[in-house]
Amino acid sequence: MTFYVNFLNNSMLKRLRNKNKLKNYNLIFIKQSIKTFNNIKTKHHWHLVDPSPWPLMAAIGAFSMTSGGVLFMHRYIGGDLLLKTGFFITFFVMYTWWRDVIREATFEEQHNAAVQRGLRLGMILFIVSEVMFFFAFFWAFFHSSLSPVFNIGGVWPPEAITIIPASGIPLTNTIFLLSSGATVTWAHHAIRIRAKNHTVTGLIWTILLATAFTCLQGFEYLNAPFTISDSVFGSCFYMTTGFHGFHVLIGTCCLFVSLVRVVFNHFTSTHHFGFESGIWYWHFVDVVWLFLFIAVYWWGC
Repeated sequence: MTFYVNFLNNSMLKRLRNKNKLKNYNLIFIKQSIKTFNNIKTKHHWHLVDPSPWPLMAAIGAFSMTSGGVLFMHRYIGGDLLLKTGFFITFFVMYTWWRDVIREATFEEQHNAAVQRGLRLGMILFIVSEVMFFFAFFWAFFHSSLSPVFNIGGVWPPEAITIIPASGIPLTNTIFLLSSGATVTWAHHAIRIRAKNHTVTGLIWTILLATAFTCLQGFEYLNAPFTISDSVFGSCFYMTTGFHGFHVLIGTCCLFVSLVRVVFNHFTSTHHFGFESGIWYWHFVDVVWLFLFIAVYWWGC
């Protein structure tokens, strides 16, 4: 009996020792893993975004929109449906992708100073690319107007073209856009001094002036005495003013989204780059219109 009890005691002691050894081995492994992870972990201030389906969806939407547009213009069956599908996918991705960016900046606080520097640089490069875009249209306009060819009568504006006087709707639109630049600057300074009511008021006035500009531009198109197919003058005029009007529409949408975000307290006096980028874009639109008014409406006509 005594022998049996001693055997049991020895067996229990061996098991306890093995368990303690196993615990020690586990502790050593965990410590080494933590040490290794700390050595390989990269410490930086940048925001590494989570995996997202929106880039792929945006590519599918853009491809569907362009392909559907070509098929629709050539009257292929199903081209209009593919074009509408591409538009829907593109606008859906625009909403969801920017929704995620707003969530990261506002609620997750991922857009620190380093990230904002990168965003500012990206916005500057985007505006530079837009400058090059309009530079191409101004190049085409001056190339055709400074040395008019015999096909258009050797004069500028071409023969049989009735011009739009610069003192009418174009001058009114110039006043509207310059005033909108002043009101959006007022809203920017107001948000920097935490004057929310002034920010909202300035943005509302800016959006109203932008809407008035777009309506007058559409009225001018409806009553214009020439079309886009009337020589190189019509092509340059409608391409330049049309793309500028499209940029005005985009800028208006950006400022409207900023107005909604101001109302919902998404911005602070030091953290409002989404609003600031819209202001930069709007000032770019103003400057392009000044060049366009002077070159196309006043000097060119």
